[in-house]
Amino acid sequence: MNDFWMSLISLIVGLLIGGGLGYYFTRKTFLKQLKENPPINEKMIRAMFMQMGRKPSEAQIRQIMKSMDQYK
Repeated sequence: MNDFWMSLISLIVGLLIGGGLGYYFTRKTFLKQLKENPPINEKMIRAMFMQMGRKPSEAQIRQIMKSMDQYK
């Protein structure tokens, strides 16, 4: 019976350590990706319009930002 409790405790400790390490490394990788590839902002939208040869109005930019916020 003693072996059962030791194996159960070992399993729980292993799961806690694995979960903690998994959370840490996943969060670290996610923040690194956000830093390397920031989400699109108004400045980027203006640049895309300018590359297409158009000058966007503020209403167009706000509309695009609003439509992008719906999918977050």
